[in-house]
Parts: sequence; C-alpha cells; structure tokens
Amino acid sequence: MFKSHAKFHLGQVVRHRKHPFRGVVFDVDAMFSNTDEWYDAIPEEARPEKEQPFYHLLAENDQSYYVAYVSEQNLVPDYSGEPVDHPDLPDLFGDFEDGIYPLHFQLN
Repeated sequence: MFKSHAKFHLGQVVRHRKHPFRGVVFDVDAMFSNTDEWYDAIPEEARPEKEQPFYHLLAENDQSYYVAYVSEQNLVPDYSGEPVDHPDLPDLFGDFEDGIYPLHFQLN
C-alpha cells in the first residue's frame, strides 16, 4: 500500500525550485493525477517521479497568473512574507496573514 504525507499545506505560499514562479497551494494529490500527455510533455531528464504528492497552485510570475501543477520535489517554502497577487485567491482564501492564506470555505 502506498502512503504519502504532503509536505506543504493548503494556503501555504511556495516557490518552484527551478523556475521563477511562486504560488499558493489550493489542492493536493497524494500522487500524480494528471494526464499522461501532460507528464510526457516534460523532458525525460526533468520528469519527476509520479509516486509523490503533487500540488495545485494559484501561481504567478513576473508576466502572468495561472494554475500550476507541481511535484513536491520541485517546491520549496516561500519565506519572503510577500503576498501572492493571483486574482482567484479571494474565491478560496481569506486575507494573507502571518505568511499564509486561511481557508475561506469548509472542506468536506
């Protein structure tokens, strides 16, 4: 049986380890749960293992806002203390406080 524990939590601000973007975790998959086409589009030498948590992020870079799907091995905590400006944040989270975004809704 596969067991996984997510390192990052909902509302946490994280950065990509290799690419210049950051975001807020809004969902977690215990292991890879995207399409094979998406996975195969990643260069083989950079493909993460599927058997680890993957995070859905409300992401931003210097040019745009988007939703990202990132493996745990490619994320690090963001300790900048700076809020993320993604326009969809208010739909899911409360105001940025103490470095995190509190959930704005109830989970099932």
